Order: sequence, then C-alpha cells, then structure tokens
Amino acid sequence: MSPVLEPAREYPSLDTFRLSELEAVRLVLRGGSVIDWHRLNFESREEAYGLLRAQEFDLSDSDDLERIEKIKQDAIAYLRRNFDFPVPKPVANADICDLLMMASGRGHRQLCACTILKVMHIIHHLEARELLFMLPTSDQEVFHMVEQKVYRVVGWMLSSGFPIVEFIGGRKNKDSLYTKLLAKQKNIAAQIYDKLRFRVITRSSDDIFPTLAYLMRHVFPFNYVIPGESKNNILSFRRFCESHEHLRTLLPRLQIAEDIERDSMPDDNTFTSGNYRVVHFVVDMPVRLPDAMFRAAPESAKAAGKVIFVQVEFQIIDQASEKANELGDASHAAYKVRQRQSVTRRLKLGISGQHPSSLPPPPRDKE
Repeated sequence: MSPVLEPAREYPSLDTFRLSELEAVRLVLRGGSVIDWHRLNFESREEAYGLLRAQEFDLSDSDDLERIEKIKQDAIAYLRRNFDFPVPKPVANADICDLLMMASGRGHRQLCACTILKVMHIIHHLEARELLFMLPTSDQEVFHMVEQKVYRVVGWMLSSGFPIVEFIGGRKNKDSLYTKLLAKQKNIAAQIYDKLRFRVITRSSDDIFPTLAYLMRHVFPFNYVIPGESKNNILSFRRFCESHEHLRTLLPRLQIAEDIERDSMPDDNTFTSGNYRVVHFVVDMPVRLPDAMFRAAPESAKAAGKVIFVQVEFQIIDQASEKANELGDASHAAYKVRQRQSVTRRLKLGISGQHPSSLPPPPRDKE
C-alpha cells in the first residue's frame, strides 16, 4: 500500500498543530518509547486511520484486518497468561480504530486499550522483523523499496512547495562501513544504523516540527522510532513551544513529566564536534511487500503479514545550521579526518596505552 499523499494545503501548521502531533515530535526528539506512555491523544478516527496508514496497514485488505485481529488476540492472551490481566468484552471485541480511540479516552477501558496496544506494538515488530529474514530477498532489494517510498513522499513535498531547500538520500559505501566499524569499540555490523540514510534541510528551524509531523504521517510512524538513538541540539523543545502561542497552550497536556525533560540523548559519537547541530534519529521503517514478493514468500512466512521493518537514519536540519556545520571543526571533512586518525591509531597500535616500544620487534626477513 502506497502512502496516501495529501494535497499541499494539508502540510501541518504550527498554528493548528494537534496534541497527538506534538507528543509524537517530542518522542522523536527525545528518543523515547511509546511503552512509557499511558495514553494516546487522538481526537478523531481520521487520526487513528493515519497512524495505521503510516504503519502500512490497508484497512480495505481483508488479510490486513485478519492480521491485526490476530496480533490483538495474541496480545490479550499474553496479558491474561502472564499477568492475569482482566480485559472487558467491549475492549476485547473492539476493532483496531475503536481500540486506538479508547486508548485516547478515559477510565478503565482507556487503561486496558493502551496496555493491549503496547503489547501489540511489540508482537507486530518482532514478527515483522522475523518475516524479513524468511524472505528470499537481498539487502539491495529491500533498500530499493525503502528508497522508493521515501523519494515518492519527499518528491511530492518538494514539488508542492513545502519549505524544504534540499534533500539528500543514499547508502553508505562499503569503505565507509568498514571505517565506521573499525572506529567503534562494539564493532558489530548490526549496530550500524545508517546503512540507509536521508537528510532533509528545511528553510528555517520553525519548519522542523511541521516537516517531522508530515513525515510521520507518510513515511514512518512515530511509535517505531528507535529509543535512545535520537540527537537534537538545534531546538529546545520546551523553549520552542513556549515561543509559539498555540503550542504553548498544548504544553500542560503533554503526558511525560517535565522533570525528565531532555532535548535528546547524549551523543556517543566521539568524532562529532560539539559545535555540530542536527536533529538525528533512527526509525525501524515499515515497508509493505509488493504483491509479487508476498506471493513468492514461503507459506510459513505469510502468516506474519505483508509488512517488514528496515532500520533507517534520518537527519533534519535547518538551512542556517547546515551552513554553520560546514565551518571549522563541525564540518564533515573535519569529522572524517578525526575518524580516520582514530582508526589509523587503532589498526597500528591496538588498545590505547600500548606504546610501539613495548611491542616485540617484527621478524626479520631471511636474506
């Protein structure tokens, strides 16, 4: 199912931002997890439909409806089996949109619906991840599907005059991957999140929130942003909201307490300059399998549905910050120099502190 593209007039405006959109943007910037939420904030069924579309579910497809119902029943069975969790019949029998709206309501049904949705989130993620490994497909084919999806949506944004001045997408080449792994202490390929990455440059910092909201409608759902992998040193979320009249009215309704507020996770990349500014996050992006690929899948895989997940890195940055990043030690060229110097030391000397003079001399060649 391709994303349902909205007309340009529906590009999100800060003056009409919904509470659910602000919650989602905050989650992305903080690198948080929906498992820590206690409610949703959808005000209409159309918002609920939007989340399902972003997850690549097609509610006109009977297979998708059957898949969603199976995930829901598995979640309820898990809760009853492990926690003796009581689920009222109206909640157990609700369809997915009703369940999302219940999780945005009040009372005991809201608590039950929210709890079920959290477990559904985990079950769907695990099974769709397993589906990817059961398919006879290469990384290149999967990456191509992701690129098609992102290019289609961002191409629409550019052609519609949205405030994007530049868009860059691409895959890391093998030399870059080798260098990154050599530079990491935990050099495991599975921990490289930016094999596939996209960079969006907005006209101003005021455009970052609306751009994020639009991408979350059409490219990736907010609930599959990977916790702990967000970096944000462009915007202070609270100060930015307080500077806009409408956003300021939404602040008291946010569900995460202010005392744990932070703008992002600390940056663990030792080669990044302290002057470098960016909004960076990683998502497990849902991608719907083409019909031909689904039909060719093993029968044992088809029960897991038609959606797989692919880890993708996104960077969103405003034009002024992008220009500043190209100066001095914040530039990409300076970053690569620091990274290469570290890899050179590691390859030649190994662990820090082992001086060359303490190493045994190399064997001499026989004359």
